[in-house]
Amino acid sequence: MSSAMKPLDPVLDLTFEIAGDWPLYGLCEDIRPALATALAHGPAALATIISLGEGGPRPIGTQMVFSEGSRAGFLSGGCIEADVEDHARACLADGQPRRLVYGEGSPWPDIRLLCGARVEILVERIDPGDPAARMLLTLWAERRPAIWISDGGRRVCGPSPEFTAPWPEAFARAFDPAPRLVVLGGDPTALAVASLGTQSGFETTLVRPKGPLNPPPLAGVRYRRDSVPTALDAIGLDAWTAVAICGHDLDIDHAALLAALPSAAPYVGLLGARRRLGERLDRLRAAGVSERDLAKLRAPIGLDLGGKAPFEVAVAVIGEIMATRHGQPALARRAAG
Repeated sequence: MSSAMKPLDPVLDLTFEIAGDWPLYGLCEDIRPALATALAHGPAALATIISLGEGGPRPIGTQMVFSEGSRAGFLSGGCIEADVEDHARACLADGQPRRLVYGEGSPWPDIRLLCGARVEILVERIDPGDPAARMLLTLWAERRPAIWISDGGRRVCGPSPEFTAPWPEAFARAFDPAPRLVVLGGDPTALAVASLGTQSGFETTLVRPKGPLNPPPLAGVRYRRDSVPTALDAIGLDAWTAVAICGHDLDIDHAALLAALPSAAPYVGLLGARRRLGERLDRLRAAGVSERDLAKLRAPIGLDLGGKAPFEVAVAVIGEIMATRHGQPALARRAAG
C-alpha cells in the first residue's frame, strides 16, 4: 500500500462503515480518507453534487464514497442517499458514470427533497490505479491544495492553483489540506478543546511539554511532550492549522505565541485573564513580534458565549476557529492592548 493510499485514522473509522440504525457515515465531511481506505481494497464509486437550483441542504462539491459494503459522507438530509447508493452500486458493477437529477426535471418525481431544491449528482467509478485519484491522495498526504476535474469518464487532478481549467461537461472541485488544530496545555479545558476539535473534523495534536509518558485517553488526538518550539516545528504551522494555547505557564505560553503568531497559521488563540493581556502583548513586542502578527491573536480565546466550564470553553474556541476559517468578520475578535 502506498503512503497516499493510507487507511483511515481510528477516529474516522466510524464514518466509513455499513450503516446500522444511525447514519454515522454522514459524519465524514472530507471524503479523501474514506476514498483512500476504499481504494486500498478495490474500486469505489464517487458521488458529487455538481449543480444546485433553489438552494439545497448541502453545497456544490459535496461528495459521498461507496465501496463494497460501505459508504461515507452525505448529500442531503436523508432524502436521496438511498437512491444515490443504488446508482453507485450499479456504477461499481458496470463502470458507467451516471448524472442523477433530483427535484425539478427529475425522472423520479416520487423522490422529493423537502427543501424544494434541484440537485444534480455525478456518480463515477474510481479504480485503485486511477492516476487522478492517486494524485489527489498524494497531494492530501503532502498537505497541498488540489483541483479535481472530471466528467465521469475522464478525470485529472493536480496542484492548486496552477492546474488546468476544466473542459466542457467537466466539473472542477478544489480540495484544501485537512484542517488541523494544535492545543497547548494539559488541564481539563485543553483536553476538552482537543477532544471537540477531533470530533469536529480537525487533525488534532495536544502539546504538553514534559507531560506524562502516556498519551491522553482521547480518541484520535495525537500527543507530543517535547518542547514547544520543537513540537510546533515538527507539526508545521501552515495556512490550514489553528493554534489554541490553553496552558497555565506564562513562559510556555510565550514560547508558543512566539512560534505561532509569525507563522502561516490563520488562528492563534490564548486562554487567560483579560487584565494580564497588556503585559503579555508588551512582552511579545519586546521580543520582536510585529503589530501585524499581534493582530492575529484572539485573546481571551473563543467566542463570548458566557460559559466557563471546559466543554463550554471548547465550544467557544472551536466556534471561533470555524468563524475565522469561513471568513465571518462579525465573529472575528482580536486582542486589544
